[in-house]
Amino acid sequence: MPMQGPAKQPTTELDARYSSALNPRPGTADVTATAWAEAQRQLEAAEIFWVSTVRPDGRVHVTPVIAAWRDGVLYFSTGPDEQKARNLAQDAHCALTTGRNSLTEGLDLVVEGKAEPVTDPAVLEEVITAYEEKYGPHITSPEGPFHGIGDAFRKGDAVVFAVAPATAYGFGRDGGVYTHTRWVF
Repeated sequence: MPMQGPAKQPTTELDARYSSALNPRPGTADVTATAWAEAQRQLEAAEIFWVSTVRPDGRVHVTPVIAAWRDGVLYFSTGPDEQKARNLAQDAHCALTTGRNSLTEGLDLVVEGKAEPVTDPAVLEEVITAYEEKYGPHITSPEGPFHGIGDAFRKGDAVVFAVAPATAYGFGRDGGVYTHTRWVF
């Protein structure tokens, strides 16, 4: 999957059933959906994501990954023999999640879509650049825990996947006010 041009703008919906203060109080009637631009900023900044895939027997597999958001697509990688790669070979549907571990503040995000293997060398180079810009010395320094990942991408020792969102969800918390936003692409 090539890197996209300007990202497609989704339809934004606030789910009012889950968007309010737990104990309604003055000022909570004006709860609004989270803007997609804010969700994209969070996707660009997040360091850790959790990818959920489905095993051939239907059991869920969840594991942390690093990922880069670029031009409307979320990129992550794995070894070709790892469980998530085997799962995605059978069923490309997956979800990537990221967010905060707080009841009172933050924005948790879920991106659902199909993971498409990236094989185009030019796109792989763009993904490598995106990873290096985002994770810096974690990738570029010989002491970095992900040093050499670019060469692994180039040689096929790691499979790079691109997930263009089909649907995404944002669960916001701000001082006891909760929002549930859905973006449909």
